[in-house]
Amino acid sequence: MNGLNGNSWARGLSVLVTGGTQGIGKAVAEQFLRLGAKVTVTGTRSHIDCYDDPPDGVAYLQADLTWPEARAEVAAHIDHLDVLVNNAGRGSPREYEQEEFEHVIDTNLNAVMDLSVRLHPLLKETKGSIVNVGSLASFLALKETPAYTASKAGLLGLTRALGDKWATDGVRVNLVAPGFIATRMTEGARQNPEREKRLMKAIPMQRWGAPEEVAQAILFLASPAASYITGQSLAIDGGLMLR
Repeated sequence: MNGLNGNSWARGLSVLVTGGTQGIGKAVAEQFLRLGAKVTVTGTRSHIDCYDDPPDGVAYLQADLTWPEARAEVAAHIDHLDVLVNNAGRGSPREYEQEEFEHVIDTNLNAVMDLSVRLHPLLKETKGSIVNVGSLASFLALKETPAYTASKAGLLGLTRALGDKWATDGVRVNLVAPGFIATRMTEGARQNPEREKRLMKAIPMQRWGAPEEVAQAILFLASPAASYITGQSLAIDGGLMLR
């Protein structure tokens, strides 16, 4: 087996990255492509060219994974799979409204369970792996976004349960928990000097993380270098949870 630093371990692998058109998902897709994998990404827009600077060389599936019908269509398009990266997610400023609460839960948690179960038979065939993209909200409460917090905390529990359930099938399931990463979702905070200053005080490394740094952790967990790791979580947070 080639480890993470080998230049051929991912060559020819079939990889699905949900929400793979921007930010962390895009970085994951691009790094798998560089290693020679065949990458499919999902997004909500009608065509990949509707995104600014999307990853080049991927197959694209339009899918709003909030809805079960969309998840079924994605699974129907996949006939071989080695790695599933459940990255698609959302938050909302209206999560104390019940309907919006449920939509966030559906996207961030129910969709992960549904898609993982649908694709489990393919992953069992290849002894593949799943990497779920959680958040520091998997461990910490974000009081303004109860649905996001609940969904990401639930995703941590789901990762553990599926990791245990599917270990005998040879399917590994792990989670990364990004902290404050320089993506479109954090643009507002990065453009607010006072807010950014407060955030940087909470982070021992005193900087924003890069999507590529999260992608490297995801590739590690999907690689043969992590062949004895399942049901685990890895925080990529510059040390924030130390405080």
